[in-house]
Amino acid sequence: MHRKPLLEILERYEAVHPEESVCVGQVRSLVESQPDCFERSCLPGHVTASAWILSPDRTKVLLTRHRKLNRWLQLGGHADGDNDVLRVALREAREESGMTEFGVISGAPSPGPGDAILPLDVDVHRIPARGDEPEHAHHDIRYLLVAREGQSLAISDESIDLGWFEPAAVEPLGPDESLRRLGRKARELCRGESRWSDDIPGCE
Repeated sequence: MHRKPLLEILERYEAVHPEESVCVGQVRSLVESQPDCFERSCLPGHVTASAWILSPDRTKVLLTRHRKLNRWLQLGGHADGDNDVLRVALREAREESGMTEFGVISGAPSPGPGDAILPLDVDVHRIPARGDEPEHAHHDIRYLLVAREGQSLAISDESIDLGWFEPAAVEPLGPDESLRRLGRKARELCRGESRWSDDIPGCE
């Protein structure tokens, strides 16, 4: 079943973050009940993936000012039928940043050899109606990436602006609690034990 890998990720993620069981349960319910959950045509919600991208020295985060929403957000987007959410996050990171090379840090505090890469965060949020598109939910699977040295940024058609921000500079941008939570989790994970995952497909 093409939904099984994500269900397994959610199970392992919830074991690490039992306090997030309500949100994880919402995503699980969508995935279990909707065979087309990876398609943007799946309403009232569908699976998306995004990336919290750190600078090579891990002191700044890359944010994009989303053209449609006119808000500063992490980079990400629709799965468009791809059931590999990490691959989707990497694809969106490349398309929206202009960079191509990233390392990935597992969201598990102390991942062991052979463990799958876990997301940094899982979130469900509402997207307002726009044109013929009704209001719907994004069930977002979020990964922690670190950009490689020596890469230039390029603003995509989906963005108004793109930039690196130190933690203190994020708050004046008006982040919601979801964005603040991503920042807190990334800082905590980078202070603790984490491992690079350079050998997964698509990282180089």
